[in-house]
Amino acid sequence: MGKDAVILAVESSCDETSASLVRNGREVLSNIISSQISVHKKFGGVVPEVASRKHIENISQVIDLALDEAGLKLDDIDGIAVTYGPGLVGALLIGLTTAKALAYARKLPLIGVNHIEGHIYANFIQHKELEPPFVCLVASGGHSHIVNVRSYGKYEIMGMTRDDAAGEAFDKIARALGLGYPGGPLVDKIAREGNPHAIDFPRAYLEEGSYDFSFSGLKSAVLNFLNSLSMKGSSPDIPDVAASFQQAVVDVLSDKLIAAAEEKKSPYAVLAGGVAANSKLREELSNKGLEKGIKVLYPDPILCTDNAAMIGSAGYYKLLRGEISEMNLNAVPNLTL
Repeated sequence: MGKDAVILAVESSCDETSASLVRNGREVLSNIISSQISVHKKFGGVVPEVASRKHIENISQVIDLALDEAGLKLDDIDGIAVTYGPGLVGALLIGLTTAKALAYARKLPLIGVNHIEGHIYANFIQHKELEPPFVCLVASGGHSHIVNVRSYGKYEIMGMTRDDAAGEAFDKIARALGLGYPGGPLVDKIAREGNPHAIDFPRAYLEEGSYDFSFSGLKSAVLNFLNSLSMKGSSPDIPDVAASFQQAVVDVLSDKLIAAAEEKKSPYAVLAGGVAANSKLREELSNKGLEKGIKVLYPDPILCTDNAAMIGSAGYYKLLRGEISEMNLNAVPNLTL
């Protein structure tokens, strides 16, 4: 095949049903996202069985909308990319079986994509000039990775979470503060009204030179602080708690990403994943990058969420390398990069 190709991509790893048409890995022709936030909000988090049912209801409509918005038909597609892990197994299977059926019926290449890899590739859509090598922080509800992107499809994991991912910590603290779900945007919003230095919560940098993360101690410290106030009959200053907690997370994430970029002599420190939409993290990273002469890049907020455009970008480069999946491709909920 020539270099010019249009990929139909499907993403259903958690609670967003998404389909996208992407040309040549960087040009998004459409990117439809059907969110389930309103459905799961009353439960305080994602209920896997409910998510799977909603994917079944939405996926055909989402694919049709993506094709319509792009002004294309299935005859115009050169390959079908789909997330096959990591994620919720039931949710993954809905997208995967749909993509396999389309690929089989239309005799198109099936391209299985790692969800974490997809988040990295969101930056290729946003920043047309970006090329490997570079160092990237992927921070979301389930993942906190620092990845040295050596080339397209070639990665070195420099660090990852040992317990709670950054986004997971945001959700748990938001719930403890009574802010609701999803926690990340709500903490970010109310933290703007608080003092980030009001409470000295711990920062777990771990052993010297480590790029791993641990947020369980920070989470416990915030919960203990709130419980202590409750036992004394006092109420917390919620903006101050949110701002102080957020600052502790942001300090560790930004310090480690910049240090990793320095070690690899990367001209870029790249941010990806749901937590990449956090305004304080973007601000801190930009300031620290400026001090070190490292350019900080991140996608638009819509590309930080789970979306199919990033899967289409990753799928295009896999297609160029001839990395085609077999029809027996299965969902891998604990897939690693």
